[in-house]
Formats: sequence, structure tokens, C-alpha cells
Amino acid sequence: MNLYVDCEFNSFKGALISMALVDEYGSEWYEVLGCDNPDPWVAEHVMPILNKDPVSMTEFQSSLAGFLSQYRNIHIIADWPEDIAHFCESLITGPGYRLNTPPLTMEVRRDLDAESALPHNALEDAKAIRKLALGITD
Repeated sequence: MNLYVDCEFNSFKGALISMALVDEYGSEWYEVLGCDNPDPWVAEHVMPILNKDPVSMTEFQSSLAGFLSQYRNIHIIADWPEDIAHFCESLITGPGYRLNTPPLTMEVRRDLDAESALPHNALEDAKAIRKLALGITD
């Protein structure tokens, strides 16, 4: 199953703030983590449109594992390498431990710079990436 991912993070190479995954059929997963000291740009453009309360990393990972467990094989597709990095880091639960997932492959595509209904909201951005990748027009 192709899953389209987008993340928001605290400035370039900063801590993860939110992540969204949308599958080929439109099923969605979206979670938000706390951000105590957002970069000024992030505070202005990302934080006000998260549209969801933050959860702990444990809750985030549990929710992510539950969503991923419904698939037999997963191919993660992103428009930016840092989204893949944050996704992979989210799988790590401790030294030598990770979430139990179906087999995963990943792809970063330059041609998926999509127009989002709400730019800088990970869920809306992931939906836009999916639509562009699948050639869906409204």
C-alpha cells in the first residue's frame, strides 16, 4: 500500500511537531507532538493550524503502530527527505527497539510539490501529495 507522508518540524532539521499519513484510498492518520520553543516562523505559520492537541511520544508511536498494522506491505512516499527521516525516527522506541511494522520501502519524489488546502498543516499537505501523485483533480 502506498502511504503519502508529510511532517511539520521546528525549523530546518528541527524536532518533529506533526506527522500525517494518507493511503491510496484516502484513509488518514495524523498526530501532533508538543513544541515548547517554536522557531518564530513555525510559531506564526505552523502552530496555529495544527488543529489537534499534542500527545506524548508514547501515544504518538502507539497510534502510528496501530495505523500501520492494517497493511501487509507499505511504501512510504514523500516530497521531502526530512519527512522520511522523521518517519523513520518515529519508529524507534529505544536502544535496539522499534515499532513492529509490516515491510517498509520508501521513496522521495521531487514532482510532488503539491498545492495544499492548508499549507504547513501536515494532514492537508499529505492529502495534497496523494492527490497529485494519483492524478486526482477536484
